[in-house]
Amino acid sequence: MASGKLKTPKQMERHLKGMANHYRIEILLAIARHPGITLEEIIETLKANEKTVGEHTRRLSLAGLVNKKYQGKFVVHELSPYGKIFADFLKSFQSLPPSQ
Repeated sequence: MASGKLKTPKQMERHLKGMANHYRIEILLAIARHPGITLEEIIETLKANEKTVGEHTRRLSLAGLVNKKYQGKFVVHELSPYGKIFADFLKSFQSLPPSQ
């Protein structure tokens, strides 16, 4: 990658802060497993409050990790290219043994 195309630390911070919450991690992983999942399906999967899930999906979208598409009365969620990278990282990290 050319040096002019490297992300700055501030740009990287935006993405890292975007996933720095256990609900957001669960949401990212749920969207990775089910691209096109609706908000209602995320709520059902996580067994969480609608307002909580709505706020965390909004933050993931603002961080550039999730794309939302409106289809009629539903909002479907897909990972952005950066979201896919973070989801892959989370899956790899999740499979590591716990530290001592």
